[in-house]
Amino acid sequence: MFKRFLGKFSKDLGIDLGTANTLVYVKDKGILINEPSVVAVNSRTDQILAVGRDARDMLGKTPPHLHIIKPLTKGVISDFEATEKMLKYFIDRVHQESHVLLPRPLVVIGVPLEITEVERKAVEDAVLSAGAREVYLVEEPMLAAIGARLPVQDSLGTLMVDIGGGTTDIAVISLAGVVTWKSLPIAGEEFNKNIMTYSRDVFNLLLGERHAEMIKMRIGSAIPLEEPLQMEIRGRDMVTGLPKEIIVNDSQMREALSRSVRTIVENIKATLEITPPELVADIYERGIILAGGGALLKGFDKLLATETAIPVRVADDPLTCVVRGAGLLIDQPALLQDVALPSSKGGGIL
Repeated sequence: MFKRFLGKFSKDLGIDLGTANTLVYVKDKGILINEPSVVAVNSRTDQILAVGRDARDMLGKTPPHLHIIKPLTKGVISDFEATEKMLKYFIDRVHQESHVLLPRPLVVIGVPLEITEVERKAVEDAVLSAGAREVYLVEEPMLAAIGARLPVQDSLGTLMVDIGGGTTDIAVISLAGVVTWKSLPIAGEEFNKNIMTYSRDVFNLLLGERHAEMIKMRIGSAIPLEEPLQMEIRGRDMVTGLPKEIIVNDSQMREALSRSVRTIVENIKATLEITPPELVADIYERGIILAGGGALLKGFDKLLATETAIPVRVADDPLTCVVRGAGLLIDQPALLQDVALPSSKGGGIL
């Protein structure tokens, strides 16, 4: 009863707790927070100095007593305390203007497909410790499909590919459930590592992670481009130890990313191979839907369409699909009960 009373003054939230970014959707207001999942901690005082964009700007530039923590690895919590504090910071920020002394929102949050019961409990505990009154965990591809306004409750097969920061989730969805699926630890962050490794091995050049991400976004591609692209990249020469600048092109970056891209494509094909034929027929007719930041890799949709002989489309604003799905579920308690994972604590919609 007291929880329900507190909930009257709180704004219910949909959260995409991603490896790379955390997005928060506020009921009736839309997406208010889109920040990197990064926390800066002072080890001398054990205080959190910055969260999100401010903390990311410190990456690779800190003195020894300042630690930059990425509290999520491959879509699951690797640092419980930092995740809890990061979530509390975002929840408090949402409620700043409403002057709520003790915000107790209902939270719908996305989790990867291959999450264990222990990891699931860690997410629930972190969200509840950060101030939520109720928490509902939903698989990210399901949220992405709901966010893309797909008819997930119908008896139609939908193939959703969510290429996030830490994981790629491939799921065939029908009747508000996941029928067949695969989850890979290869996604946006792995693409960045591929570029860093290629640069080191081919050019003897050490790159920073943020610089590698910028290269991926500007000239990374899955297929040859109509107009070749190139850009200057800067790093430390491994031979001389001094700063060095070279020019790379899209063909070289395609070579760097080729193994990871090929792995994702092969796993999508493998998921189709274990999917019931009736659903495969639906997918052939309705196409494959791409979501997540990795869906923006130039030409990936065309490569996948060529490899599978199935139409492929990128969801509208693929970066926010998951959090928009979480936001839509706040106003649909019946669908939320259908798609939410069983809670480790029990409970129902308030």
